Amino acid sequence: MSTPQRLARGLAAMGLDLPETAPRRLLAYLALLARWNRVHNLTALRDAERMVSHHLLDSLAVLPYVDALTGTAAPAALLDVGSGGGLPGIPLAIARPGMAVTLLDSVAKKAAFLNQVRAELALDNVRVVCGRVESFAPEAAFPLIISRAFARLGDFVSLTAHLLAPGGHWLAMKGRDPAAETADLPAGVRVAAVHALGVPEVDAPRHLVVLERAA
Repeated sequence: MSTPQRLARGLAAMGLDLPETAPRRLLAYLALLARWNRVHNLTALRDAERMVSHHLLDSLAVLPYVDALTGTAAPAALLDVGSGGGLPGIPLAIARPGMAVTLLDSVAKKAAFLNQVRAELALDNVRVVCGRVESFAPEAAFPLIISRAFARLGDFVSLTAHLLAPGGHWLAMKGRDPAAETADLPAGVRVAAVHALGVPEVDAPRHLVVLERAA
């Protein structure tokens, strides 16, 4: 099965509503990631088939929950902390071109890659910031802050608390059941939901933890 066929089958299995141009852009992003990965080691995965499932589909598995939290009242804005090779921020930006996505990473070579992706794929809704999360001071806070294997829940929340808008949510992508980590959350932060994610061709457990400030 070819890479485009594998992606098409995975997207169909997940039942995602994507723009017509999304599959082509996702594959172009994957090709860039594979090319840069030969030199810059952006991801441990080298196999194109596993990159479809473990990177693209895995990132897009959270899309229904992002959609549910953004609603339709105003254009959504999302911050991807520790974006690395652009996961999950780039696939989400491709899937939702009306959502402003900021990719934050402290490693210059990764930020350079993200800027290359933004330019080559004409992702006008993407902004790349190279810097440490603790010192990031945007003009406006974010209603959604997401991370994929960035840090433990307590550290993720503490490092990004100054970046979350009132009424906003943290979205932490995790592997195994994150129940043990939720016990270490800072005071004033609660778990709003934990969603088990089903990702085609990924046998390992995947979870999305949604966090919010307690009332």
